[in-house]
Amino acid sequence: QVQLQASGGGLVQPGGSLRLSCAASGSMFSTNVMVWYRQAPGKQREFVAHITRAGSSNYADSVKGRFTISRDNVKNTVYLQMNSLKPEDTAVYYCNARANTVGILVPSMNSGYWGQGTQVTVSS
Repeated sequence: QVQLQASGGGLVQPGGSLRLSCAASGSMFSTNVMVWYRQAPGKQREFVAHITRAGSSNYADSVKGRFTISRDNVKNTVYLQMNSLKPEDTAVYYCNARANTVGILVPSMNSGYWGQGTQVTVSS
């Protein structure tokens, strides 16, 4: 069993930055891969970025070069540094913990464990 606690969302102007955090507790195996997804109003949840315990990462094309995912394995916490934010980044951001990357690009409520979500609003 894994509990995830996401934080760090808020209101920011276009071009600004935010850092999201997601602290995990519980099974280490189930947190081998940590993922950020997001869901904008009226849209489906989408993949943003993932990172493995070894540090390998991957990003959605829409955030490459602007977002950076990292993790602290001692604290069992994953971070998402978001720079050069755009209005289209507005969404609820969810962290997800799982054992592997199978099916990672298609968010499923049955895949791993989910945090409660944190709202990011990019607006002037």
